[in-house]
Amino acid sequence: MTVLDTTAAQPAGGPPVAGEPCVLIKLGEVVLKGRNRELFERRLQNNVRSAVRDIAPVEIWRRHGVMVVRIRPTEDTGDTERDARADVATVDALARRISDVMGIVWVHRAWRVAKDPDSVVRAALDLMAGRTGAFAVRSRRRDKRFPLTSTELDRLVGAKIVEAYQLPVRLKDPEHTLSVEVDRDEVFVFTGGLPGQGGLPVGMSGRALVLMSGGIDSPVAAYRMMRRGLRVDYLHFSGMPFTGPESIYKAYALVRELDRFQGGSRLFVVPFGKAQQQIKSSGADRLAVIAQRRLMLRTAQTLAHRLGGAALITGDSLGQVSSQTLANMTALDDAVDLPILRPLVGMDKVEIMDTARRINTLAISELPDEDCCTLLAPRRAETRAKIEDLRQIDKRLDADELAERLADSITEHRPAYGEGGS
Repeated sequence: MTVLDTTAAQPAGGPPVAGEPCVLIKLGEVVLKGRNRELFERRLQNNVRSAVRDIAPVEIWRRHGVMVVRIRPTEDTGDTERDARADVATVDALARRISDVMGIVWVHRAWRVAKDPDSVVRAALDLMAGRTGAFAVRSRRRDKRFPLTSTELDRLVGAKIVEAYQLPVRLKDPEHTLSVEVDRDEVFVFTGGLPGQGGLPVGMSGRALVLMSGGIDSPVAAYRMMRRGLRVDYLHFSGMPFTGPESIYKAYALVRELDRFQGGSRLFVVPFGKAQQQIKSSGADRLAVIAQRRLMLRTAQTLAHRLGGAALITGDSLGQVSSQTLANMTALDDAVDLPILRPLVGMDKVEIMDTARRINTLAISELPDEDCCTLLAPRRAETRAKIEDLRQIDKRLDADELAERLADSITEHRPAYGEGGS
């Protein structure tokens, strides 16, 4: 397996490569969209520009299934090498930030050089300076007018590297892969890259509302649906005034971490403790947890309608807990008209935790807090709730009116990725 070069695209300790540092973005599923591909690529381009606006002003263009991001030219300081190093550091920051943007499969910190073999060789030698171990050259000629074929370019560049540094060539599982991509007006040279998130650009599939607890599952559900192109808002139910604000702090921290995948995230918090008291006094008994979740979904639907959301998202996984049986999920669906998306329904806890660890939400979710759900947990929960029994409880609660009042009590927060505090 090729080792990824995740360092800045320049030789360690040496001068910058002769050329312009830029970011080369490889698209995945987007390229299969046929006539709608232009819409998807334009949305992705806007999402990338929005994601990096705090790092540097950039120019972006699209070509043949790739996008190129370059720093918008500004007045230089007169110190060419210093300016070049500053650009390399900025491009490194851009690449890392772009790797979180949905719809991208690979991000490469590349050097943009003149479209001639000598320029390619110079950039390749600069990039391979100071390295040890076996290498391979992989060339791709998108512009067939280039005088050398991909194989001829591989051989030319590889021979020059061997001559200069005496490195061994190994075509299978090399320690370093030098990539050369010949485009319409220039050539891109790079080593390694950063894996992207894949999926579709956020916003292409509409908007939905995530029921965000402080647990492990709902942040992963949100991530998976953003990856399918949904822009999501978040709704958290706090046990206040009968619990402290700890669960709100956790929800805020989780949304702030997830914000890097879409930007502009909104967290809505509703004090739910008094409504839980009403459920407890309604005679719900073993149905209390399901009745509570139905009220949560009704409240979420009310808010989603106000926000223009077309679906609700939960972290339900079939059979994971007693409230997540097939019968109980069917009873929950009955409470609302909006579709309930359950992207984790077929995943087990290990798979969910692996994803949470990868997206950096697991450690936050494992922090202690007083979850509002613990306030209402019966000794034994119903696993086969009957819809008619739950509808009777809804009537006693006047659930639709209660959901409206709860939605009116919501407070809004704007957790932004990279910010500290709340």
